[in-house]
Amino acid sequence: MKKVLIGGIGNVLLGDDSVGPHMARLLAAHYEFEDGIEVADLGTPALDLIDQISGKDAVILIDSVETDGDPGTVLLYRKADIMRHCPAARMDPHSPALVDTLLSADLFGIAPPDVLLVGIVGESYEAGCCLSMAVKASLDRAIAEVLSELDRLGVDYRRREHPAELGIWWTADEEMKLQTAS
Repeated sequence: MKKVLIGGIGNVLLGDDSVGPHMARLLAAHYEFEDGIEVADLGTPALDLIDQISGKDAVILIDSVETDGDPGTVLLYRKADIMRHCPAARMDPHSPALVDTLLSADLFGIAPPDVLLVGIVGESYEAGCCLSMAVKASLDRAIAEVLSELDRLGVDYRRREHPAELGIWWTADEEMKLQTAS
């Protein structure tokens, strides 16, 4: 049995930074996964992320990214892509420390062999609980990328006939609460 973590990273109170937790809830509500697959809202981890990824065969993380790309663009980063970047100075204790975590996990011999970061270019990180229109429009593509990675890993999943409650408490946007994944 494979152990796979699908984790959404982000701060639900900072606009598009909430796309990771939102995606984790969409996936959990609309899909059932084989045993050993964990879908989790990881919030804004620091080095404690190592506890979440250790002992996993694969990790799929979903997070907003800041690049020169157009808002809503979905970018894929494999472990080697992530590791090529030097550890960045963290501006606060909650900043995701993905590179630091992967380096530490490698050092301790507990790093997952397969890591994929599904990055969605954000538009607004202002205080507020709503995703921008560009990021909302990218959700189906991001979900398709996660499912494609599960297919590559040989993980079984199926779409729920009746989606579960999303449990997205942080937004007053009723459309987002009712969002259906393709």
